[in-house]
Amino acid sequence: MRLLLCLLLLVSFGCAKNHFNVPTQNFADRVKVLGVAPIMVDTDSDILIPQKDQLTSLVAEMNRKYENQFVRKLKETGDFYTVTLLDGDPATNFSSMFYRREKRDDANIQYNKYFWKTDELREFISKNNLDAVMTIIVSGLNKTDKIYSNTLLSSVTGDFNYLILTAQILDANGTILWEYPNFRERMLKYSPLIGLQYPDFNEAEANLSDKVTVKFKTIEGIRRRLEEKRKDYLLRKTQESDAYAVQFDEMISLLAFESDAAKKNPAGASGKQGAQVQSFTPVEQPTAMTTTAPAPSASQPVPATTPTAPAAEVIDPTSDEIVPATGIIY
Repeated sequence: MRLLLCLLLLVSFGCAKNHFNVPTQNFADRVKVLGVAPIMVDTDSDILIPQKDQLTSLVAEMNRKYENQFVRKLKETGDFYTVTLLDGDPATNFSSMFYRREKRDDANIQYNKYFWKTDELREFISKNNLDAVMTIIVSGLNKTDKIYSNTLLSSVTGDFNYLILTAQILDANGTILWEYPNFRERMLKYSPLIGLQYPDFNEAEANLSDKVTVKFKTIEGIRRRLEEKRKDYLLRKTQESDAYAVQFDEMISLLAFESDAAKKNPAGASGKQGAQVQSFTPVEQPTAMTTTAPAPSASQPVPATTPTAPAAEVIDPTSDEIVPATGIIY
């Protein structure tokens, strides 16, 4: 039984998993230049908070503040020749390319799936000289959920309003090459960006009531959550938003792949991180011409050799050595 269990675990977790909608090598060959569109907000989705306009403005602000975190993480994978955060207004991009949305419930995961106008999408990709574009959408979703109190002694089941984040990588033909949430994962999980409501257990307890009121969070409370910084292993605050980082890290984990070339040449895999830095072939420096002096005759005295100081180090401006930055990179 133990041997059988080990074999099952090996089969379940020991093999690489392709999280793309096409074969991994096909994706690697087709998508070398990837553009990330600025994170968009679907204002017509199920955002039920009374201060909807204030919330959508806040989310648009937070998107622009933290989207560079995701692009930086994506570049660090080294899986693409170039990754670029595209210019343009997110609202304009969304209105020009958006075709329709579907509220989906796949494998008990509820989310909003997006479809795009083919001609407008193709023009957008061509204009930016891309192989594919990644679209990231923040939208509202209302779904039935069960929320527990902090003590886990009470719970409420009902409809709750959330902001969720979805993403797709599309080519010029509108083919979805990859998507998030991703249903090629063995252990399906999908968490919202932020919950917009909460059950007030304290109020019910204070009033000795069995009825728990569900309330919307305040705009400032939502802002504080979106700006809350992630902590490192030493519990020090970083520059990353915790709410966004959870989503970004999950997406990055589902975007990692190893091309056939890297599999065949493991030694070259260490250079994968350098894919984002343009490499230059060092210019061959001319070697100094040397002449062989005639050997001194027996009658001639051999002069004493005077030690010479080592030559000063010359920094080659054509060198491709990367000098560590002294500042903070955002």
